[in-house]
Amino acid sequence: MKLATLIAIVGWVVLMADASRSMGGEPQSASGSAGPREVLKTQPRELGKISWGRDFDYTLKAAARKNKPVLVLFDEVPGCQTCVSYGQLVLSHPLIVEAIETLFEPVAVYNNVNGFDAEVLKSFDEPAMNNPVVRIIDANRKPLAPRLHDDYTAAGLVSTMTAALGKTSTKVPGYLKLLDEELTARAGTVQRGVFAMHCFWEGEAKLGGMDGVIETRPGFVQGHEVVEVLFDPKRVSYETLVKKAQEMKCADLVFTQDDGQQAIAKKVVGTKAIPSTEKLRPDDEPKYHMAASLYRFVPMTLTQACRVNAAVAKGENPSQFLSPRQLEIFAKIEAHPQRKWQAAPGTGNLERAWNAALRVAMGR
Repeated sequence: MKLATLIAIVGWVVLMADASRSMGGEPQSASGSAGPREVLKTQPRELGKISWGRDFDYTLKAAARKNKPVLVLFDEVPGCQTCVSYGQLVLSHPLIVEAIETLFEPVAVYNNVNGFDAEVLKSFDEPAMNNPVVRIIDANRKPLAPRLHDDYTAAGLVSTMTAALGKTSTKVPGYLKLLDEELTARAGTVQRGVFAMHCFWEGEAKLGGMDGVIETRPGFVQGHEVVEVLFDPKRVSYETLVKKAQEMKCADLVFTQDDGQQAIAKKVVGTKAIPSTEKLRPDDEPKYHMAASLYRFVPMTLTQACRVNAAVAKGENPSQFLSPRQLEIFAKIEAHPQRKWQAAPGTGNLERAWNAALRVAMGR
């Protein structure tokens, strides 16, 4: 696979950097009309890593021309700790940055300044001096999703984005759907299942490909090779999980976590259901199949790693689970395998792994 363009990577590497940079697009005129666009010398922390437009009217016209929805961030800049945290923790998530920059026309409206920002704020009846609010609209200002407020989580923003895209002709890409599922699960109630089988590397690949499974860990419990599965009970019930594991020959034993699980598992596998709250002793080679491929160097979320590992094990193309920018990193890895890439088989700190990969991609 070849890089679409080195220039594209250079562009978003710069966006991820903390150094001073300008906001993309044309400068803003004093009137706020389409034309010259404001250039920021330094990206405010409250805006995260996204390249925001600052001219609302210009953004609406660009959205109409490109047939894209508009994502409007009403934010206090400079703002309180809530605003800063939202920028650093949510608006800097690499996959959220990519989705907003490529699937939407993003524009930031400051809620604590006069002039054109204040006019736009008033037109939406938004309060001044307020915590972050997100509205997603079409080029005619019609709402495509409910106003997002009082929810400063990545899960809330991604769910709003996918809901809005569902009202347009734009298909929600696979990586964004998967991110929505993972963040929603982690923001809710995640349950744990533990399954013993003859080979936990094989079991992790099989169980990691299941819908509703958001994380897998191979290891040992009571001397048996097992796979610990974290799953979203709203997407897959424990009973279904046990039945699927049994069908895939991944349930030689089922170590249950409580009386509820024991009753369900016993109904499915009988005496193979064993109560146990023993902690997993993790294996030192997780995501074994992916780890044997160049995909091990691609920064990805823990759920993406499950799906990619499962796809590689089956000899399938895992690109459906990765974003275009992740695939560009992979292309760079393929082109320069001798560079000092860092293995990142799924991570809870995607931004750190992402930045490390970009530094190597640029030969730094």
